[in-house]
Amino acid sequence: MARAQGARSQLAAAFETVYGTAPASGFTRMPFAASTLSAEQPLLSSELLGYGRDPLAPIKDAITSDGDLTIPIDAEAFGFWLKAAFGAPTTTGASPGPYTHVFQSGNWTLPSMAIETGMPEVPRYAMYTGVMVNQLSWTMQRSGLLTAIAQLVAQGETVASTSQAGTPAGLDLIRFGNFNGSIKRDGVPLGNVISAQITYANNLDRIETIRSDGMIDGANPTIAALTGQIEVRFADMVLMNQAIAGTDCELEFGYTLISGESLTFTAHAVYLPRPRVEISGPQGVQATFDWQAARDPDTGRMCTITLTNDIASY
Repeated sequence: MARAQGARSQLAAAFETVYGTAPASGFTRMPFAASTLSAEQPLLSSELLGYGRDPLAPIKDAITSDGDLTIPIDAEAFGFWLKAAFGAPTTTGASPGPYTHVFQSGNWTLPSMAIETGMPEVPRYAMYTGVMVNQLSWTMQRSGLLTAIAQLVAQGETVASTSQAGTPAGLDLIRFGNFNGSIKRDGVPLGNVISAQITYANNLDRIETIRSDGMIDGANPTIAALTGQIEVRFADMVLMNQAIAGTDCELEFGYTLISGESLTFTAHAVYLPRPRVEISGPQGVQATFDWQAARDPDTGRMCTITLTNDIASY
């Protein structure tokens, strides 16, 4: 008897032309480490009286299709998630590359995706349509695997015994690592950083109308949020003075490979809170800044992401 195993699971994705309608072709095999994307339908217990102590049969509640994907931050596949989170990029470059893709915050219209997760042993192939990225987050640190978490909202799920994605196109897996990371403040390398966490949220508003199929009508982006955390060894007053003054700075989080691929995430106007500074023992003193980004009046946006690779277009 075959049993589903994560090692044999598959994930394919494609952008939709019409929200909630999976395209007939154009799927790409996507690398991932874990997935909680699924449909869920709870049961409502009966509240009726007069039938004895044993309850009557429960009824079905509304269906929810959402979940998280743990994905590697790499030079090619990560561009699909950036497009889903920020909208289509502006691409420059000529064949055979490299190509530079520039993503910007502030788009009111975001693309939707169709994502199929497959378990060939069962077999079970679940197609999720109308998938949109609600949140994208990751952590920079000195060591360990570099992965991001994409929080997804889908319109619905359709399960079949055969794949509906055809033969997905493949991508070269060119991963960035924490070793390749750097952080700059106003263009100058920021020292004494132990870890940094970045979270971009579209704050999607689900349109939960009454429908016979139990699906939502859509998910609209509202006011976005770019927040994070920087943990530093307390060695100077640069960040503390900025926090006290209430001024903003530009933070740039970047990764570069010797082969030429790069990813740069720039938050143009970052504000820092005044943190608590504690002395907890003989070790070095650390401070944690829970930063927030806002729209920069000079650039007209909150953040810019630049991805350089050999992909001609997303």
